[in-house]
Amino acid sequence: MLALAIAQFTYYKQLADKTISLLTIDQLSSQVDGENSIAHIIQHMAGNMKSRWTNIFTEDGEKPWRNRDSEFAEKTWTKDEIVYEWNAGWQVLFDTLNSLNENEDLSKIIYIRNDGLKVSDAILRQLCHYSYHVGQIVFRGKQIIGDASWQSLSIPKNQSNTYNNTKFSQAKEERSYLDDLIEKE
Repeated sequence: MLALAIAQFTYYKQLADKTISLLTIDQLSSQVDGENSIAHIIQHMAGNMKSRWTNIFTEDGEKPWRNRDSEFAEKTWTKDEIVYEWNAGWQVLFDTLNSLNENEDLSKIIYIRNDGLKVSDAILRQLCHYSYHVGQIVFRGKQIIGDASWQSLSIPKNQSNTYNNTKFSQAKEERSYLDDLIEKE
């Protein structure tokens, strides 16, 4: 379960990374109809990751030093600064997940805003939360760039048959669907 969760988090980070790399700081900071900008979502996710995944066994996941409301406030960033903050949040998440022992730690109880839950449930909770926000980042990025210039991050339009033919031409084997989606470093 833990390896699959780490792979899934990696996949979602890569989707957002690809989108973020295509945008300027002005585009990342732009708001549509008063909605949160991509920069706001990045600030929020980074703050959430740092709070939730720092000292999970000894502190509540909602840290007293976190100011969630400020994550949605206007701030002047450079693109390098916002990307640094983004990566710092993910680093805390991955460092914590990679430190866990699947047999010993996943059933332990941790707290988020005084609600006790198993580590495995906290992982699932945050996986859902982060994938929701990554979807917002990708959708907003596509809106900003425009359909004509957008390069699909999954199966491109009208390419399902080609994709399926490739998949069905391969031998059946047990493996993760993420193997083809995650870019190896």
